[in-house]
Amino acid sequence: MPQRSQQVPAVIAPAEHGRIAEAILDFVSQVPDSRVGNSQDPAGEARRLANHAARRAALAAGSLALPPGPLGWLTLLPELIAIWKLQAQMVSDIAAAYGRHATLGREQMLWCLFRHTAAQAFRDLVVRMGDRLVFRRMSYAVVERVAKQIGIKLTRRTLGKGVSRWLPVVGALGVGAYAYYDTGQVAATAIALFEGEIALEDDG
Repeated sequence: MPQRSQQVPAVIAPAEHGRIAEAILDFVSQVPDSRVGNSQDPAGEARRLANHAARRAALAAGSLALPPGPLGWLTLLPELIAIWKLQAQMVSDIAAAYGRHATLGREQMLWCLFRHTAAQAFRDLVVRMGDRLVFRRMSYAVVERVAKQIGIKLTRRTLGKGVSRWLPVVGALGVGAYAYYDTGQVAATAIALFEGEIALEDDG
């Protein structure tokens, strides 16, 4: 056991928050299309989409967490990006099920994906007024700042998950379970968003 703890690298470059922030900026530059039609039961369809995406996210995350030791550390950022892709498609499909895909921009996508992870990053950008959420349209500089704040939060979480790479089988189960839970949180945020009213104002 002591030998194993000494092997944990002191610096984990793939999980460095600057790289995560860059990945977020690249990722939210385009909202994925959806083939889901406007549903007569959007809440039921949203739950179905959420369950399907959560299972896929758990499988993807668990599979990427299997490589042991140093090789496992290299899968941290690819794992995040793979999960984000699944979650972003889920958010796009949920928006379409509610007939709200036209209102889904990068601000709403960032909110759905990362609000439960870094709520403080959105403090001055999203305001709740009754049942309505008012989004400030973000310039690239603001998006970059928000991405950096989210990156710092995700880095802390990712470093903790990275330790599981030294216990690949047990770690893979835990990582998969967390991806399932995390995707459920994203779905809950998306459902709440598209069931309410959305407004957008320019960033002054």
